[in-house]
Amino acid sequence: MSDTGGAIGIHDERTDGALRAREDGRVVGEIVYFTLSEPAPALVPVHTEVPSAHAGRGIAGALARELYTIAAREGRAVVPLCPYVAKWAERHPDEAPGPSAVLVEAALAKAKADPSAW
Repeated sequence: MSDTGGAIGIHDERTDGALRAREDGRVVGEIVYFTLSEPAPALVPVHTEVPSAHAGRGIAGALARELYTIAAREGRAVVPLCPYVAKWAERHPDEAPGPSAVLVEAALAKAKADPSAW
């Protein structure tokens, strides 16, 4: 993925509510998310960012794919409130199952009630 020779690693930094891509120790992209436990466990991405110096390298897509992989491994749904992740999910329906309407409603309610969650 890197055009500079450095390896990019993706790390789930759950306590920070972020999935971060790092290259040579520097953050080169991230998805900010919060978690839901009710009505079912879910990861709720709200923002994706890749600095312009690293754009066009597939970092955002790799982050989205990893988010869905983590969710599947943990038995969680993904409720993409982030426009980028929502578009990525539309383009990759085999990897990104859609959330139930009840989960979407719960995620929107949490985001509205607690903006500090993201």
